[in-house]
Amino acid sequence: MKYHSTLRLRWIIYLSLSFCSYHPLKGNNDTIKDEEYLMLQQAKTDNLVLKQWKAGEKVTIQSTQTFGIANCFKSLPIDSSRFLRIKGKSYKPDCNIPLKELRYLKVLHYNIKGEVRLGELICNKDISNELLAIFQELFRVKYPIERMVQIDKYNVEDEKSMQAKNTSCFNFRRVAETQSLSNHNTGHAIDINPLYNPYIKIRKGKITMQPKNATSYIDRSKRFPYKISKGDYCYKLFKKHGFQWGGDWNSVKDFQHFEKTKK
Repeated sequence: MKYHSTLRLRWIIYLSLSFCSYHPLKGNNDTIKDEEYLMLQQAKTDNLVLKQWKAGEKVTIQSTQTFGIANCFKSLPIDSSRFLRIKGKSYKPDCNIPLKELRYLKVLHYNIKGEVRLGELICNKDISNELLAIFQELFRVKYPIERMVQIDKYNVEDEKSMQAKNTSCFNFRRVAETQSLSNHNTGHAIDINPLYNPYIKIRKGKITMQPKNATSYIDRSKRFPYKISKGDYCYKLFKKHGFQWGGDWNSVKDFQHFEKTKK
């Protein structure tokens, strides 16, 4: 117990120093054990990942606590650097949504392995605070989300993003197989764990699904990780905040999809 308390104390001291831009040398191996040294190096790496907010990367829960959990759940305006990441991609040349109506969200999430991952979303400012509250609560209860990075990293291709199990929000695009604009185009809709919660349409006995590799998850009577259903905590949270769920629709079923627009 005393040894672990010493490790925790050194971890806290190191992180406190590293956030002040002080980086100690490796130290004397005669006095610092390999486990302690590796812990200090991990802390240094996590510090950089958190400062630069490298979405998709894994960090330790200790590093997020030192960095400040409040600093890991933020709603930020779309500044010039963030705009460059989406210009001509999710924010297409014909996009008519003013940037001032969009927000960049930083969030934390767990995956099924219990790893803490950095997440990011772009959404409409109308729902930004609600999404932050939802993801803070999902993080608190360790609800698993596989991946959460901007869809621009998948060349703005929904199919690629969904097959990669990526949760996403804003994307100026049409509804699948129509010319209608999706609520994703204004950042009022979000898709959670899409591979495990596919979009399904049945017409004249023919099944259309997105993503195309979601065959194993069409039967919603089965139990499997990441599944969203009416008994699921994710479903309950979004409904509590006034979101509609695509799993409740009649003509199609979009189990990954939650949306909320202005009345």
